[in-house]
Amino acid sequence: MVREPKTWVEISRSALTHNITAFRKHVGAKTPVMAVVKSNAYGHGLIHVAKTADAAGAAWFGADNVDEGLELRKNGITKPILVLGYTLDSRLKDCVENRLSFTVYNMSTAKALAKLRLRPIDKRPTPDVKAAFVHVKIDTGTTRQGVNGEELKRLVRTLKKTPGVAIEGASTHFANIEDTTDHAYADLQMQRFKDGLSILLKEGIDPPWKHAACSAATILFPETYFNLVRVGISMYGLWPSKETLAVAKQKRRILDLKPVMGWKTIVAQVKRVKKGTPVSYGLTERVSRNSVLALIPIGYWDGYDRKLSNNGTVLIRGRRCKVMGRICMNMFVVDASDVPGIRVEDEVVLLGTQRRERVTAEDIASKIGSINYEVVTRVNPFIQRILIR
Repeated sequence: MVREPKTWVEISRSALTHNITAFRKHVGAKTPVMAVVKSNAYGHGLIHVAKTADAAGAAWFGADNVDEGLELRKNGITKPILVLGYTLDSRLKDCVENRLSFTVYNMSTAKALAKLRLRPIDKRPTPDVKAAFVHVKIDTGTTRQGVNGEELKRLVRTLKKTPGVAIEGASTHFANIEDTTDHAYADLQMQRFKDGLSILLKEGIDPPWKHAACSAATILFPETYFNLVRVGISMYGLWPSKETLAVAKQKRRILDLKPVMGWKTIVAQVKRVKKGTPVSYGLTERVSRNSVLALIPIGYWDGYDRKLSNNGTVLIRGRRCKVMGRICMNMFVVDASDVPGIRVEDEVVLLGTQRRERVTAEDIASKIGSINYEVVTRVNPFIQRILIR
């Protein structure tokens, strides 16, 4: 017996494949692409996305934590995986045993690696060697993860003398490359990253993988590529920002990106109410005419933001329907007065396209005062992801 959900997320295999192919062509055959699948693949579904990206030619995978990396390994991803976030000392052994590369920027992590008592390895070990493959994070001005200057020297010296540790990579992350059309700070960060790489080289370390480029940098600036690019938000068909899009147009570096996610539900009830009837908690809104209302059986638990109260829009039978009143934990109400023939269990599009109308992640982000990243990433991971053509 097939159990049909009352809400589901559709992931387009063809759109995802198209985007990855576009990026591979954009950067050229000599630059591998890391598919960043952290945080349940930005809400799209870790395994569906990873398998599709693998088939589309992604060379690396970027996870946030060890558990995401292990899930990828369990589901047949054999290509290199980098844990981008913090790895607990207690999970370092999992990285070694499952060939998960991981990001390092704390001296305490280096000391914990020494306690693993790994066997000494060659300077350039092959992937089948049991070792700790680390990527040193250089803080160039984002002031988050990473070290620089003397702290960077101390860290790499400790890692260098620790048996079983291979400094496989060095990375940084841009602070202000996508939310601006002035890239002076990004240029400064690039120089600082090169300075950091020089420090490593003076310590006798020349990591085989050097990477700095996020989606925006990958689209706009080839000089940020080094020999690996990390593509996150734009792999899912979303532009990092309107500023990135504007600069891409100016530089003639436009990519044809196709949104990968659609989010749908159904109508749970249809009711007719008289002009002036209040709707939902707090009586924050009343209908301005005799109206037809539709009950939508999802809410902020599912990831439909409460700030969409009174101003969100969904699609039913190709018509836009405004959210009436507050979004509740598990349901909300829309004005469906202009939807001819509406019925219970009609399809409702929360995000995506229906007939000639479309609700984008950017539309929703503008209404909740956020960004498209948050819109897709916060869709409840318990909601079923369905891979469609």
